[in-house]
Amino acid sequence: MPVSPVQQFAPAWDRLRRPVWLYDPHASRGIYANPCALALWGAESLEELLGRDFSVLSPAVKARTDRLVALTSAGEEISESWTFYPKGQPFTVQATISAFRLWDGYDVLLFEASPTEVAPDERRAVEALRHTSALITLFDAEGRRLFANPAAYSAYGSDDAFSQRFIDASESDSLFSAAARGQGVDGVCEVRTRAGARWHHMDARPVFDPVTGAPGVLLNEQDVTARIEAEMGRSAAEQKAAMFDARQRFLTEMSHELRTPLNAVIGFSGLLAERGLDDVASDQARRIHEAGQGLLQVVNQMIAQPEGATTGEDIGLAADDLAGPAVPAEEPALAGPGVRALYVDDNESNRTLVRAMLATQGIVCETADDGAQGVEAAAVGDWDVILMDIQMPVMDGVMATRRIRSLTGPAAATPIIALTANTLDEQVTSYFEAGMDDCIAKPVDMIELLTKTAHWAGCGWREGLTADTAGARG
Repeated sequence: MPVSPVQQFAPAWDRLRRPVWLYDPHASRGIYANPCALALWGAESLEELLGRDFSVLSPAVKARTDRLVALTSAGEEISESWTFYPKGQPFTVQATISAFRLWDGYDVLLFEASPTEVAPDERRAVEALRHTSALITLFDAEGRRLFANPAAYSAYGSDDAFSQRFIDASESDSLFSAAARGQGVDGVCEVRTRAGARWHHMDARPVFDPVTGAPGVLLNEQDVTARIEAEMGRSAAEQKAAMFDARQRFLTEMSHELRTPLNAVIGFSGLLAERGLDDVASDQARRIHEAGQGLLQVVNQMIAQPEGATTGEDIGLAADDLAGPAVPAEEPALAGPGVRALYVDDNESNRTLVRAMLATQGIVCETADDGAQGVEAAAVGDWDVILMDIQMPVMDGVMATRRIRSLTGPAAATPIIALTANTLDEQVTSYFEAGMDDCIAKPVDMIELLTKTAHWAGCGWREGLTADTAGARG
C-alpha cells in the first residue's frame, strides 16, 4: 500500500521545533499537527485537536482563508502574521502558508509558524484592521495592490489594480492622481465588485509602504449603496411628481383656454339654430355648431389623460354617478318659472350664454363676476341652485364653495354645481370634497344644464332644513 504524503513527511515534521500543521479549508478541519503545533493549540493529543470544530469562522477569517486558497493554488507561498485563540487565549505567530497536495490530489493548506512578539497595541490594531467592515487597501505608486484587508478581498477578490475597481475611469484617475500628489481626497463612486455594481464612499490619501518605504496610496471604502439608492429613488419620485404637476397645470390651462371660447361658439350657435331663423341662417348656425363640436372632440383627445382619464362631456356623466341619480338626458325634467339660480363666472360670454339657456325654461338667473362676489350673493339671496365656475380671479370656485358651506342659515345648504372646463378626474374629486353636488363640463350642453339645474333646484333640499343644521352639508 503506497505511503501518503502526510505519512511520508510526518516523522521529519514531528522533530521540528516550530509548529507545523495541515488544515483543510474546504471541510474546515485539521489534517495533521506536529507536537509543537499541538502545544500551540493547547491540545493534549492529535486526535483531540483533529476533533475540534473549526467550521465557525468570522467573515474576516473566512475571507482571509479564501484568499490563501486562491493564492497558494497558483503555487504562491504566503508569509504573514496570524493570531489564533486556542482555548480562548490569543497567540500570534508569523506563518508561512503554502499548498500541500494529499495522495488523492486534494490540496490543503500547510502552515509553518514561528512565535513572534507583537506589542499589545499593534496586535489590537492588526486585528481591528482584519475584522472591520471597512475596505482597506494599500496600493503602490503605479496603482498595483500591495495589501487588502479581508473586507476588501471579499469585495474585489485578488490581483485588482486601483483603476479596475471603478466603473467610471475618470473618477479613478482623479482620485488616484490627487492622492499621489499628496492630497487627501474623497467622494462617492460606483464600483465593480464581485457582487456586482455598488456605490462606495472612497477616501484616498498618500502613505508610505511600511515595508519598502516607497510612496503609495491608502484607500478606505465604505459601502453606501443603500443610502445612494434611497436618495436616487427619492429624487426620481420627486422628479416624477414635479413632471406630473407640470403636466396637470398644462392640461388645466389648455382645458380652460380652449374650452372657454368653444363654450360660446357651441352654446350660442345652438341657441341660434333653435330661434326659427330662415333656412340659410339656420343652416349656417347649424354648421357653426357642428364645427364647434368637432373641434371640441379634438380638444378632448389632446388633453385626455393616458391613465384612463375622463374628458369632455363624459366627466359630467361621472359627476352624476358621484352626486346621485340624475334625470336621463333624453327625458329631461325641466324646471318651470320661479326657479332662481345664481351663476358665478368671470367670463362675460359664459354668463350671457348660461343666462340665455336658462331663460328658455323661465329660470331667473343672476350672476356674479368672481368667487368673492359669489359668496356675498349666496349669503344674501334666496337661491334654489348655484352654478359655480372654478378658475376665477380674486377667489376660485373651490374656495368660494367652502366659504358658502361655512355660512350660517339655509344659504349654506344651497346645491352647488361646478360649471367648468377643468374636468380632470382629480379636479372633479376635489370639487366634491369641497362640498359641490354635481359637475357640468364646458362647453355646456344645454340639455345637461337644464336637466341638472332642474334636478337640484327641485330636489327638496329645503325640507326639514333649520338654521342650526344648514351648515352641516359642508
